Amino acid sequence: MSRPNILWICTDQQRFDTLGCYGNPWVRTPNLDRLAQDGTFFDRCISQSPVCTPSRACFLTGRYPRTTRCRQNGQAIPADEILVPRLLADAGYVCGLSGKLHLSPCNPKACPSMERRIDDGYSVFHWSHHPAPEGPRGNWPGNEYSQWLKERGAEFAPKPFRNSRYVQTGPPAELHQTTWCAEKAVTFIERAPAFDRPWLFSVNMFDPHHAFDPPRETLERLLDRVEAIPLPNYLEGELENKPGFQKLDHRGAYNHAGHLDFEAMDPDDHRLVRAAYWAMCELIDAQVGRMLEALERTGQHENTLVIFHSDHGEMLGDHGIYLKGPYFYEPAVRVPLIFSGPGVLPGRRSRALVELGDLAPTVLDAVGLPRPPGMQARSLWPLLTGDAPLDEHRADAYCECYNAMSCHTAPQAHATMVTTHRHKLAAYHGTGEGELYDLEADPQETRNLWGAPEYASVKLEMFERLCDRMAWTVDPLPERQAPW
Repeated sequence: MSRPNILWICTDQQRFDTLGCYGNPWVRTPNLDRLAQDGTFFDRCISQSPVCTPSRACFLTGRYPRTTRCRQNGQAIPADEILVPRLLADAGYVCGLSGKLHLSPCNPKACPSMERRIDDGYSVFHWSHHPAPEGPRGNWPGNEYSQWLKERGAEFAPKPFRNSRYVQTGPPAELHQTTWCAEKAVTFIERAPAFDRPWLFSVNMFDPHHAFDPPRETLERLLDRVEAIPLPNYLEGELENKPGFQKLDHRGAYNHAGHLDFEAMDPDDHRLVRAAYWAMCELIDAQVGRMLEALERTGQHENTLVIFHSDHGEMLGDHGIYLKGPYFYEPAVRVPLIFSGPGVLPGRRSRALVELGDLAPTVLDAVGLPRPPGMQARSLWPLLTGDAPLDEHRADAYCECYNAMSCHTAPQAHATMVTTHRHKLAAYHGTGEGELYDLEADPQETRNLWGAPEYASVKLEMFERLCDRMAWTVDPLPERQAPW
C-alpha cells in the first residue's frame, strides 16, 4: 500500500467541548461529528502549553516546549529543531500550508513582512497569521488573506453586533479567513493527483481565537437558542484561594484592566460571547465539510489520513476568566482530537489520557518513517489501529507555562501541571501558590485542595509525578556517543 496523504487541520484556541461528538447540544458540527464516527476520537487530549507557540512547537516536533527552547509567544523556534513536515518532505511528500504557523514572532514590529521560517518542509506556503491587517497603512505584505480580500474588493472591517462591547461580526462566511484557509486546501487537494507523490497539507485557521467576530449570518442562527446557553462555570468567591494570576485576569483578560472584565459583564454578555465563539466553531465545521468533499470528489478520500485538533483551549468565562493564560483548567488545556483514514479503526471513542505532542510520532508511524533522535512523545498509532488497548496510553499528562505571555510581569508566570484521570496539580513556581483538584469529586475544578490537610498525601504523590515529568523533559540530545 502506498503511503497515505495527510490532511492536518489545526484550529486556534478551540476547547474540547465545542463539538457535537464531545457532547455539546447547542453547536451544529455534522462534518466533524461524521469524521469522528468514521474514525477514532480522544476524549482527554491535553496540550503541552495553554499558549499557541509553545504548543505548536511541541506537536510539530514531538518535543516539550522547554526542550524545543520555544517556550513563549513572541519567541522564535531554533533553526535546528526538526518539524514533521520537514521529515515528510525528505521522504518524498509534497507539503503545503494555509493559515498560521506561529513558530516565530508574528508581530509587525518583529516581522514586518511575515514570520521568520526555519527549514520547515513546506513548499507551498499560504500564510496568514490572523485576519486583521497590520502595519501603519493596514498592509502586512505577508498576510495573503488580506491580499485575497483586496482582490475581491473587500476588506477586513468587523462591525459591532447589537451594541455589544464584546462581540463583533466579521466578513460574511464566503470571505472569512477560515473559508480562505479551506479554499487554499481545496485547491491543493484538487491539484494533488498530478503530483504522483503523497502529500501533507496543514490547514491552520485563526478561529475560534478571539476577537469574537463570526459572520453575522452564522451568529444569528444561534440566537434563537441563546437564552438556553449555559452561563460560565463560576462560583462566586472561588478565586479567593487560587493563584494571583487568575485574580488579575478575572478583572481583565491578559491582565488588561477592563478587557473582558468578568465582573462588568451581565448574563446576556456572557451568553452572547459564548454564542459568537460557537458560531466560529460552526463555520470551521462547514469548511471542514468542504475539504472532506474535495477528497471524495477527487478520489483521494480512501488514502488520506485526516487529523483534527486545536493547539489549546479557551476559558470562555469559566472560573471567572476569559481567553487564556497561565492556568490549567480543562477548558484551557483540553482539546478535541480526531483521526480518520487508512489504518484507523472507525466508530471508536478513546478515554485514554493522551498528550498533543503525541501527534508527531503518530504521523511518522502512520507513514512508516523512523523517529529522529530527540523526539520525546509517544505514538498513538497502536491505539488507532487496534494494536494496543484503546483506553490506555499514559498514566499522567504534563503541561508547562514558562512566562509564555508578556502580560504578567511581576512576578512572571512560571507554572507546571500534571494530571491523572483522578487528580490534577499545578505549581506556580516561586510564588508558593498552587492548585490541586479531585476531578472525580469535583469535575468542575471549583474547589482548590492545595491546602487541604486531608489531601496532603495526594498532593505529595502528585508533586512526585510533576518532578518526574519535569525531569523527563530534559533534552535527550546530544546523544551519548560512548560509555565515558
